[in-house]
Amino acid sequence: MAETTTQNRAPRESSTRETSARPTMWRPPETLPMPDYRSGWAHRWVRISMMGEADPSNISSKLREGYEPCKAADYPELMTHASTNERFPGSVEIGGLLLCRIPEEFVKQRTEYYASQNKAQMDSVDNSFMRENDPRMPLFSERQSKVTFGNGS
Repeated sequence: MAETTTQNRAPRESSTRETSARPTMWRPPETLPMPDYRSGWAHRWVRISMMGEADPSNISSKLREGYEPCKAADYPELMTHASTNERFPGSVEIGGLLLCRIPEEFVKQRTEYYASQNKAQMDSVDNSFMRENDPRMPLFSERQSKVTFGNGS
């Protein structure tokens, strides 16, 4: 009596030429590939070494800021690019850079913090500048510029 076996084959549509087609246009290769978007997370490549020398102060400052190394198992799309001699086992490392992530809320808070620092500095410069103001010859602080074009004559 013959034994029947069932073969699990992928549908023919998944092996069509379109799925394995090459890019239609040349473009320079990416030095650092970016991972697919993950909701709630911002990604950044953090330097862990430069010219073969470890840079522990840079990576430790980023870790204190809130960045955490990305696990390679969570980012399979990057594993074709990743280095095999890792200093952070199980993470994604390329050329002395480590892929890290941080909650998007932290990025927003950091942006707001530096915007307020910038505003405070600009206010300080303005106050120092306007201290020299004389009513007989007033100073003005113009923050806008405009471009005009001549009429050609």
